[in-house]
Order: sequence, then structure tokens, then C-alpha cells
Amino acid sequence: MIHVRAAVSLAALSLALPLLAACGEDEPKLVIYNAQHEQLLDEIAPAFEEASGIEVELRHGKDLELSNQLVQEGDASDADVFLTENSPAMSQVEQAGLFEELPAEILEVIPEQYRPRSGLWTGFVARSTVLVYNTDLVDPSELPGSILDLADPEWAGRISFSPTGADFQAIVAAILELEGEDATRAWLEGIEENGTVYDGNNVVLEAVDAGESEVGIVYHYYWERDRVEGGDLSDNSEQYYFTDQDPGAFLSVSGAGILESSDMKDEAREFMEFLVGEEGQQILADSYALEYPLNPAVTLEKGVKPFAELEPPVVNVSDLDSEAVVDLMTEVGFL
Repeated sequence: MIHVRAAVSLAALSLALPLLAACGEDEPKLVIYNAQHEQLLDEIAPAFEEASGIEVELRHGKDLELSNQLVQEGDASDADVFLTENSPAMSQVEQAGLFEELPAEILEVIPEQYRPRSGLWTGFVARSTVLVYNTDLVDPSELPGSILDLADPEWAGRISFSPTGADFQAIVAAILELEGEDATRAWLEGIEENGTVYDGNNVVLEAVDAGESEVGIVYHYYWERDRVEGGDLSDNSEQYYFTDQDPGAFLSVSGAGILESSDMKDEAREFMEFLVGEEGQQILADSYALEYPLNPAVTLEKGVKPFAELEPPVVNVSDLDSEAVVDLMTEVGFL
């Protein structure tokens, strides 16, 4: 009788083992809606998984594509964490009331000017607006003192930019916040008259390098990355940084926040701590991205202009209004 019972127990156990294994395989993953560069998260996510033992599922998209999706999904969203390339998309989700307030130990790592007053999300890296210029066509003494000067008649036919992406729209959002609606509309109308529109910042870089355009509005890392990769699109150009808190010196902040509807808030907080902590920020600094880490304990080197030498305007990241920017740019004819 004992042998029969033992056999039954062993049979039951053998049946249960595959079920237990299956349960292990089906453990929930931390879902990150990611609008930052895929390659960058492909470096961060595995390092976090190894450090924490938490599995991550990345769902990639564009800034406003994913922010609009989150607003539509509301409390039913699968997302636990939202990462953006630029901050206006974060503001949209914040205004929809979808973020969980972050704990002080996460917020206090990042300087106050790079996160919203609400404490509902934080910046983690930034990029500087720059003007790239063709060194054969433009003498440095000719370069404008302000990005707003590019709307003046003297720049007719000489400038280029890519208005449909979130990068340029974040710059417009900063000008709107700093200069107001009328001045921003006038600037957009001026550069629309003066400029050539390209589809993508690397295409702007290429156009300037080839002499099709004298100057182009981009972020610093496009030029810096190309130089690291051989300079095919930057051999004939240099970067010009605006100074004195000009709107053209705007620092666009990539944001990160936890969704209030998340079922994995503890794991999401662990990810956020890793992202803004020294280990995660050093991975960012060492990566291909060439973006500025926002944890002051970590420095981007690699020959890029030092973060401390930038002179950005003071902009509250919560106040950058993506909807107003889209309306203005549509009115002018860019979208």
C-alpha cells in the first residue's frame, strides 16, 4: 500500500513539475513604452535585467505616438514605465493624470531644473540645440546671435531643418514658452519663408555638408555621432552653440515616469532608480548616444562640449506644450 501511495505521489509530482515550470516562464515582465533610441535601451535594459533579475519588455515608438496611445489606453494600458526622447510628450501624459508620483530618492538624484515641479516624472538625459554650418559657405563671424535671427530676410534660402519630428517640435515648444505665441508664430513663418524642409535630422546634416544648405538646426549628437563614425555627413561642417540663455541654446530633456495604472510599481521604481543612478547613467555616458547624463556624478566625455559650458535658457519642462506647438506648426503649414 505504501508503494502504491508513493507511486501516486511521484506521478502527481511529475505532472506538477511542467506546470510549475510553465508558471515560471509566464512571470510578468516590466513593460516599457520607449520613445528613446532603440539602440540606447538595448544597452540599458539588459544591464538592468542582469542587476535586478527583473525581465523587461520594450515596446518602441515615437514620442507623441506613444503619449497619444497612453492617453487613449488610460488605466487599461499595459505600460509600467514611459520613456521619451523629448519632454513635451511627458507633459501630455502628465496632464492626462496618468503618472505615479516618484519617490524622493529617485527625484533628488536629478537637478531640479531637469524635472517637473509635480514630481510625477524626471529627466534622465539631455541634448543641446545647435546650428551646423558649412565651413566653405559660412564664416563663423556671420553666424546669428540668436536662433530667432534665422527668420530675418538675410537668411533667405540659407537654412534647413526637419519640422515633422519630435526633436524640432521640442525646440519650438521651448521658443513658445520663452517668447510667447506671437513671436513663435512670426519665427515659424520667417523660417518657413527662408528655409528648406528635410525629412530627418541626418538629412539636414547631409544637406549642410554637401553645400545644399548653409546652416541647419539639429541637436548636437547628430553631428557628434557622425564624426565618431567617420564624418561622412560632417566633413565640411562644424557646430555652433548659441549662448547667453538664447532659445537656440535649449536643452531638450528625455523623460521617464511610472504609470499610475502599473501592476509592477516596485519593479518600475527599481528600473527608475537604475536609470538615474550612477551605474545606469554611466552606461548612457559610455554608449553610442552621446547625450548628456543628468546625474551630476556622471560626465559625458568623448570630446563632446562639456555640459558645464552650455548656457541653456531656464525652461520648466512641465510647461512645454506639445498640443499648442502642433496647432501653431499646422497653422504655418509645417504639419
